[in-house]
Amino acid sequence: MKRSHVMPFGAECCENGSVRFRLWAPKARSVDLLLCDANSLTLSLSPQSEGWFEIVTNKAAASSRYFYLIDDRVKVPDPASRFQPSDAHGPSEVINPAAFDWEDQAWRGRPWEEAVIYEIHAGAFTDDGTFAGVQQRLDYLTDLGITALELMPVSDFPGTRNWGYDGVLPYAPDSSYGRPEDLKSLVQAAHARGLMIFLDVVYNHFGPEGNYLRAYSPQFFTDRHRTPWGEAINFDGAGSRTVRDFFIHNALYWLGEYNFDGLRLDAVHAIVDDSEPAILAELAEIIRKTFEPDRFIHLVLENGDNNSHYLKRDQNSRPRWYDAQWNDDIHHPLHVLLTGETDGYYSDYSHDSTRQLGRCLAEGFAFQGEFSAYHGAPRGQPSVDLPPTAFVSFLQNHDQIGNRAFGERIVKLADEEAIRAVMAILLLAPSPPLLFMGQEFGAKTPFLFFCDFGGDLRSAVTEGRRAEFARFAQFSSAEAQHHIPDPNLPQTFINSKLDWNSLQNAQSQDWLQFYRELLAIRKKQIVPLLNQTESSADFATQDSGGLRVEWRFGAATTLTLLANLGNAPLTFAARPSGRIIYAIRPELAEELDRHHARAKMLPWSTAWLLHP
Repeated sequence: MKRSHVMPFGAECCENGSVRFRLWAPKARSVDLLLCDANSLTLSLSPQSEGWFEIVTNKAAASSRYFYLIDDRVKVPDPASRFQPSDAHGPSEVINPAAFDWEDQAWRGRPWEEAVIYEIHAGAFTDDGTFAGVQQRLDYLTDLGITALELMPVSDFPGTRNWGYDGVLPYAPDSSYGRPEDLKSLVQAAHARGLMIFLDVVYNHFGPEGNYLRAYSPQFFTDRHRTPWGEAINFDGAGSRTVRDFFIHNALYWLGEYNFDGLRLDAVHAIVDDSEPAILAELAEIIRKTFEPDRFIHLVLENGDNNSHYLKRDQNSRPRWYDAQWNDDIHHPLHVLLTGETDGYYSDYSHDSTRQLGRCLAEGFAFQGEFSAYHGAPRGQPSVDLPPTAFVSFLQNHDQIGNRAFGERIVKLADEEAIRAVMAILLLAPSPPLLFMGQEFGAKTPFLFFCDFGGDLRSAVTEGRRAEFARFAQFSSAEAQHHIPDPNLPQTFINSKLDWNSLQNAQSQDWLQFYRELLAIRKKQIVPLLNQTESSADFATQDSGGLRVEWRFGAATTLTLLANLGNAPLTFAARPSGRIIYAIRPELAEELDRHHARAKMLPWSTAWLLHP
């Protein structure tokens, strides 16, 4: 089976053996094609209407390498390059998608209700840091109980190491991880094991190095809006139709040509768009019309503004636009409860963390329009009418680890017994859970911020990273800041790689068994409840750390959580009806079975009951 997404730009292999090159360069007077093969050749692209340049030639073929020459002075890669064998500043390579033989034509994906997501960085997940290395670990993930592998962004970035959010060529998988066919092999191998595979994409900005668009197509950017990372993308001004198409085609390309099962859109709160329909709505609508109902395609947002309208369901309870959102609101109170940290954005969750956690479990967001002291304004929209599957829950992800100065994981910051109690909540609650690579075996390796910039940007990023933490008391001195790892040093990246050898120790095996057990319970007891079209929930808190949440599915089924997330024992007024499907300790199950009138729970205890 062949898969190819036809685009209005870039290099497209034609059926007759020729190659069509097309570039949108409204600022350019002339565009030439520089073929970098053994017999180098320069060919002129013909100007078309509305700033387009095009040539169809039989002088190029699959594997040809090329640049565009703008106005006889600037040599640039193709912004829609399918591959950059020599990094972001090097020549682009013509890729023929039809050269890859797909064998997963029977795959249609999995329902969103089954999602258990495992986030990885392709370069830090294994020793060799490649797509092929990831592929070798797929059996391990399915044995764990994972149903969806999520890759941090893989689009081409400058240098040999990067988180991926500084990508500059969004159609080209970075060569440090392998070639396009290696990524396609990974996707196909995941499907063969029943694993969905998602890709993190960045549509809110381009990275600071290696992006040449302003030289010939400044309409990609706008001065009317700003992002935390620099120039905003022009989604709503003059020339924005082509810009919007560039990103819409990118989404269709990953879902079609690479057969990904879903996309996670990074930091959409930084996409400023005053047009109607907004780019986020148009993107989702086109994807839904293109692929559904033939396949399960899942779209997930990161949205710090908690704009719940993007998560609306239609009359059939299906997502109109996006399936779910990463829910920082559930991470933050959990982190405060576990660590006592209240700096920065944690300050909004420092006064009533248990209540905020309960609201997230029962209603989605903790902030649904209430005033946020940290942001200095109201934050969020009502989410109570959305199903719990609209919110992805986590205790760890790349941000919540890597945005710390030393990249510490939660096992370095909190008590193990408390972490287990919290994870017993997240893994069995109706919302789909997300794990960050290595979390399941209690990995202690840090996940640091790393990159590989050149020139003045290199030192600017290093100093900027250290300045970020200057407002924290422990980093107020220059000496303390100097100890923050330099993102550009190769060792910073090496230190962030998972240590798979640690799986051999007894503590790691104990953690692994804990996660496997809970995910097996989730598959058997929780997932079958989630396809109910009618559900509701409420919660109540008690004393310091006591929490009771009830979810009702259909007319007859109730799922109940009892939790003591405090440091003192507490007694619940009554034991909920139903059978115990999980208790954090055997003695807790015995206590609940003996005392139906009152339920006594030790500190950091969790129990789940299902009725009938």
